[in-house]
Amino acid sequence: MIRKAIVLAAGRGTRMGALTGELPKPMLPVNGRPMLEHIVRKLQGAGLREVLLVVGYRRDVIEAHFRDFAGVAFAVQETAEGTAKAVALGRDFAAGEPFLLTFGDILCDASNYSGICEVQRRFDAAVVAGVKWVDDPWQGAAVYTSESGAVTKIVEKPEPGTATTHWNSAGLYAFGGGMFDEIRNVPKSARGEYEITSAVEQAIENGRVVRMFEMTGAWSDVGRPEDLARVQLAPDE
Repeated sequence: MIRKAIVLAAGRGTRMGALTGELPKPMLPVNGRPMLEHIVRKLQGAGLREVLLVVGYRRDVIEAHFRDFAGVAFAVQETAEGTAKAVALGRDFAAGEPFLLTFGDILCDASNYSGICEVQRRFDAAVVAGVKWVDDPWQGAAVYTSESGAVTKIVEKPEPGTATTHWNSAGLYAFGGGMFDEIRNVPKSARGEYEITSAVEQAIENGRVVRMFEMTGAWSDVGRPEDLARVQLAPDE
C-alpha cells in the first residue's frame, strides 16, 4: 500500500482574481476550512500518512497552518517552471517508494486515493493516471487508452475539438518510485514548462506500465471563483 503523497500547492491561482491577493489558492476556505486541509485530512484518512506539500506563493500561510499536523512536511518551489520540476522536489521524500500525486485545487472523494493506489500495486505500474469522462478534454490533458485500461498516449491541453478521446486527466496520479528518472529527464514543453504529463508520455515511450483509473464520486477542479462557490454547497465529508 502506498503510504506517501505529494500535493502541489505552490501556485497563486491568478484566475481567482482578488481572492488570492493574500492567500494562495489552496488555502481558500471551503465549508469553513482551507481547501488544502480537506485534501490532507482525506489523504491521511485513506492511509497516506506522510504528506509533502510543495509550496511557493505565500508559503508562510501554508506552513503556519500545517506546522502542527503530524506527518506533514514541506518543499519549496522557488521558481515556477512546471509541474515536473515541482514533483522532482519530492525525490528524497519518496525515497524510492511508490507515491500518490495530487494538486491543491483538486477535491475528490477519498475513495479515489485508496483506489488508485490499489491499481498501482496490482499492476506494479510506473504510472496510474486518474481520469474523468468529459465531452472534450481540451482544458486539461487528453488521455488515450486501450480496451484493457493501458494508457497509450497523453496530450496536454489539445486544441478544442481535436481530441479523439473523452478521458481527461483528473489531477490524481499514483507513481512507482522509479518514475523520478523520467521526471528528471523531461524536456521543456511547447508551453515553456516542464510538465508531469511529459514524464508520463516518456514512460509510455520507454515501455513502462502505465494504467488508467476512472475517478468516481464527487470531483472538482477549483480553478475559478464560480468553482469555489459551487463546492461550498457540496456536503462536507
